[in-house]
Amino acid sequence: MTAETRKIRLLMELRSQGITDARVLSAIERTPRELFVADGMQDQAYENTALPIGLGQTISQPIVVAMMTQRLEVGDRMRVLEVGTGSGYQAAILSHLCRRVYTIERHRDLLRLAEEKFKQLGLDNITTRWGDGAKGWPEQAPFDRIIVTAAAIAVPQDLVDQLKDDGLMIVPIGQDTWNQRLLAIRRTGDTIATEAFMDVRFVPLVEGRGDERPRE
Repeated sequence: MTAETRKIRLLMELRSQGITDARVLSAIERTPRELFVADGMQDQAYENTALPIGLGQTISQPIVVAMMTQRLEVGDRMRVLEVGTGSGYQAAILSHLCRRVYTIERHRDLLRLAEEKFKQLGLDNITTRWGDGAKGWPEQAPFDRIIVTAAAIAVPQDLVDQLKDDGLMIVPIGQDTWNQRLLAIRRTGDTIATEAFMDVRFVPLVEGRGDERPRE
């Protein structure tokens, strides 16, 4: 079975699981997931499963990527912050949907690999930073949309503060890997509305940068 055939099969599976936004499906179709998986796993790139990418991190299951992206309600003039670049796959998909993606990764080596892939694909509307994603990107705030690809114990207030009025954030919440939920958080003035919509399993959101020396 060719990669293209596998991709078509995956897109059909995503549709059957509730992904109805044509723009999201088109962005997934345009993004070669085989480029973002670890060497030796290209034949699994279009399986609906998470895969390891090194340093204890994973590339998320396609249905989770698709559902988070769909619920983010991204418009083509929006500025989007992504916390947790990882392989770069989610940022690459978002780049087809919005004006600019700002993405933060705490592991420098992962970020460098992702940057190479963005360059290879000609994705010039992605801005990257090596840093502590839990703190967001205050210099570029506020953002129309924020997406977090690691599980926080509680809603990160620093990120909520960086949302625009009527801004929307998608974030997994839960201390236990087996008990996490995706939350859609919308800020309207001083009012914060929260809706849980999907059970997930993400690596934890860790403060600091991945190769910083521990404080003595």
